[in-house]
Amino acid sequence: MSSNEFSLSPEQIAQFERDGYIGPFDLYDPAEMEQHLRALRPKLISTKKSIYSDEKQASAISNYDRHFDIDFLASHVTRPEIVDRVSSLLGPDTLCWRSEFLAKYPGDEGTDWHQAEDFSSLTDEHTPQIQWPADSDRRGTITVWTAFTEASVETGALQFIPGTHKEMNYDETKGLSYDPDVINNLEKQGTNRGFFGYDYRQLQKDPNWAPDESKAISAVMKQGQFIIFWSTLMHASHPNTSQDQARLGYSVRYLPTAARVYPGLTELNEFGSTVSLARYGAVLTSGEDTFHHNTFVQQTVNGYEFPVREIRRSA
Repeated sequence: MSSNEFSLSPEQIAQFERDGYIGPFDLYDPAEMEQHLRALRPKLISTKKSIYSDEKQASAISNYDRHFDIDFLASHVTRPEIVDRVSSLLGPDTLCWRSEFLAKYPGDEGTDWHQAEDFSSLTDEHTPQIQWPADSDRRGTITVWTAFTEASVETGALQFIPGTHKEMNYDETKGLSYDPDVINNLEKQGTNRGFFGYDYRQLQKDPNWAPDESKAISAVMKQGQFIIFWSTLMHASHPNTSQDQARLGYSVRYLPTAARVYPGLTELNEFGSTVSLARYGAVLTSGEDTFHHNTFVQQTVNGYEFPVREIRRSA
């Protein structure tokens, strides 16, 4: 839970509002992170304890929400070094609604430039996965991306175009067509870029528009560092052009408790797979929930309790 020890300064908050991202920040010493990673690898391979383990799933979805079944990740999503900074931006009452691993192996394409406002583009009926209150001018989610391995330009570091988080260049209601054959087969502005089987150009409001990559920065990170950014910020990643170094990032997404998570959804359709949300729950990371329109898991000394429940539908 939040301690306020690591809260952002007013100057840092202003920088984040201007640029759409801030960091990187130190969290784990590289040697410590490497030790955690060695212990993690066999647990990540086995998805038997994952809340989606009994579903037909693609590898991408099997990497979702492993903080529910792996103790180290459960601790990670609530680390005060992260949560205090997130609370500085979202307010005192926050939740974690998703976590996912993002691996990039030698020869893998760069991740396409994209923005995400409500994460509806990947669902079959283009239903929002997150929903801010109607009277809020906020959209998107805050993402905390931690480098579980070193993230260099060569291995596939993140890229941002600063200040692009306040205007959406994409229309998520258009939806994306999943095609595994396009993976590593799309070249854009001289770089091999895709989106895990999707082509983000399908969502462009202007089909003739292209991101101004001359303004892009590379978010190079040491192993164990993390960076914070709005999902509405234009972001991408470099291809992994190394010979033998994999890049592993862990992305954790946060919202204020006032926002709704998976409103009206009983299942998640992404990357050619469908998983039930019957055992899903958000994690309260700071403050309290006074809205009672989201389902939360109960954190215990042994992890989380996941009673099968009826999915609450938003009004």
